[in-house]
Amino acid sequence: MHFKRVTLLAGHYGSGKTNIAVNLAEMLAAQEKNVAIADLDIVNPYYRTLDSKERLDHAGIRMIVSRFANSNVDIPAMPQDMYAVVDDLSLHCIVDVGGDDRGALALGRLAPKLREEADYDMFLVVNRFRPLTPDAQSVLEVVQEIELAAGLKFTGIINNSNLGAETTEETVLSSIEFGKQCSQLAGLPLVATGVEESLAESLKGKVPGILPLKLQKRPV
Repeated sequence: MHFKRVTLLAGHYGSGKTNIAVNLAEMLAAQEKNVAIADLDIVNPYYRTLDSKERLDHAGIRMIVSRFANSNVDIPAMPQDMYAVVDDLSLHCIVDVGGDDRGALALGRLAPKLREEADYDMFLVVNRFRPLTPDAQSVLEVVQEIELAAGLKFTGIINNSNLGAETTEETVLSSIEFGKQCSQLAGLPLVATGVEESLAESLKGKVPGILPLKLQKRPV
């Protein structure tokens, strides 16, 4: 997978974008890049990037997080560190935009510099098994909602359709047509298909652009 300096990931809750963000950051760190992972889901009490703190620390990945993470504080307070995404051009940044337009609105503060630098991708992560994105038309509405709030255009789609621990090869295979429909309706390329790493080998050649994923461990 080719990376631009900044990779933005957006999608509804349950799409798996946070898990993808962690995996992409690790892929970049393995290339000996100076990597940061930033979470713009700045007020969501179900914040999850911190669940992978030990894993990210081990890989030498910088975390940029809100001090309101894992709280119920309902104000759009963006950490000052977040501006490193656009100010420090030595950083390769993976940004978890969040699950709704609130994170996208926060992204809007960074949008002018991102457009000026023109070295970013913004991918929509979709999961057909989530209630808010069961079909391509629903996904198109998400695209339009987030683009309007963020002031940035998507550059691609990642199909991450899964049923969590119950995901099988058939689960993934049944989502291929959904991914194609989303791509066609939104006019965006399907850049990858997220697949849990234990299934990735057996699905090679059957699934477009396999992205093997290590799953986050939830705290006990």
